Amino acid sequence: MKFVIMGCGRLGRTVATELDSEGHEVVVIDFDEGAFHLLPAGFSGRTVLGNGVDKEIQRQAGTPDADVFMALANGDNRNAMAAQVAKHLHGVERVIARIFDTPRAEIYSELGVEAVNPTSIVADLVRQAAFGA
Repeated sequence: MKFVIMGCGRLGRTVATELDSEGHEVVVIDFDEGAFHLLPAGFSGRTVLGNGVDKEIQRQAGTPDADVFMALANGDNRNAMAAQVAKHLHGVERVIARIFDTPRAEIYSELGVEAVNPTSIVADLVRQAAFGA
């Protein structure tokens, strides 16, 4: 499968590295060239320098042909905007965005973007741990 990932921070790097090691085609977009140097030496994916919200940068990354686009940068606004560009301008079927704000995550889910809300996920894990589950 082909994955385009916006954001080469800890989460983006981890997901990109795992997908790459599984043999998937992976392209990572980030506006900080230094972030790419933190990818492991064996990373065989491609990197694209630029703003992942920009339609042209997404096109250069091959977003129109991607099976999955993931917006995994640190900001909700950037992730939401990039996800909308991938979904509605490039026609990517499966779009996932990390959204920290719980009410916003619910809204984007209604708009066809799979919103992953770390706050809710961690809260559930902490509750499970508290009760020994």
